Amino acid sequence: MLELALKGSKRYYGWMTALLAVIGVGFGCYLWQLSFGLGITGMSRDVSWGFYIAQFTFLVGVAASAVMLVLPYYLHNYKAFGKITILGEFLAVASVTMCLLFIIVDLGQPMRALNVILYPTPNSILFWDMIVLNGYLFLNIVIGWQVLEAERNSVAPPAWVKPLIYLSIPWAVSIHTVTAFLYCGLPGRGFWLTAILAPRFLASAFAAGPSFLILLCLIIRKLTKFDPGKEQIQTLAKIVTYGIILNVFFLLCEVFVVFYSKIPEHMDHMKYLYLGLHGHGVLVPWMWTSVGLMLTSIILLVNPITRKNESVLAVACLCVFFGTWIDKGLGMISGGFVPSPLHHVNEYVPTLPEIIITLGVYATGFLVLTALFKMAISVKEELSA
Repeated sequence: MLELALKGSKRYYGWMTALLAVIGVGFGCYLWQLSFGLGITGMSRDVSWGFYIAQFTFLVGVAASAVMLVLPYYLHNYKAFGKITILGEFLAVASVTMCLLFIIVDLGQPMRALNVILYPTPNSILFWDMIVLNGYLFLNIVIGWQVLEAERNSVAPPAWVKPLIYLSIPWAVSIHTVTAFLYCGLPGRGFWLTAILAPRFLASAFAAGPSFLILLCLIIRKLTKFDPGKEQIQTLAKIVTYGIILNVFFLLCEVFVVFYSKIPEHMDHMKYLYLGLHGHGVLVPWMWTSVGLMLTSIILLVNPITRKNESVLAVACLCVFFGTWIDKGLGMISGGFVPSPLHHVNEYVPTLPEIIITLGVYATGFLVLTALFKMAISVKEELSA
């Protein structure tokens, strides 16, 4: 089926060429970082995880969201999702690919990644994060490929695929749970020291991932002959609605606990993010923008009239995606490091090379996603013809 990814229109080749150009520029900056070191980034002694790990954290949630298609289709026999389940699985493949690349660029020296395998330490959360991420990537590649090939040949998938599908459901939850444990297992960081960090991560994942998939479905409908289906999009929209409401609710729970208990260490992080602290507040406009986007999306999604209007739905999904990206991709990581445990404020701002490398990784993910979606949609179009 790989040959299907090599055939396309001029617009398709132009898009792939543009992605390759961005990847080339990003890789050039990465070679500079590899030679000079992480000193070209905005990270410091106080902020040891920056923009790269923030993207990794967010994209793990996008990858985990595939379970919101797999679970209804395979466990509850919701046949409508049969048309788009493969899209969710391939989105998970591209997302985990980007997650692993962000880890590599964050390490400084990529050979260090082998230490997790050469010197396994089961008492380390990083060890288990490596297992769940690579395992989830393997599961979605195998399941997606086998199911798509069987669909193309108009036969049932091999019997051995079914256990892997059922395994992928708890595995999807595990990848974001283990990622949350990386943070809330650090007792010196009060902002992350909360038992609902994993539920917060999952709620944002089940909002951001399906919202992005809705946007992809709307684009696919416009650019190809394959229609993902109105019922499927509306069902996903309802999932996004519940996910974003839970995400905001968990955030408000954190605010209540922090300010009602009045523990200075916990209050400082929230004050820094939303009000500014000691004259520093580079993230304040971003965090309030995130709150505004999430609240706007809730208003648009809860109302059936606006939710069923696909133009308004697209706006709501954009609000969800970028609102959660700011909340988890910027505030969650920087907010845990600033202020420091000694209440010093050493702000973190990503540098231009850091941003270019990040764009290069995103372009790589979109290249993988485009190729996988091209294969899936080509098969769908062949069958409908």
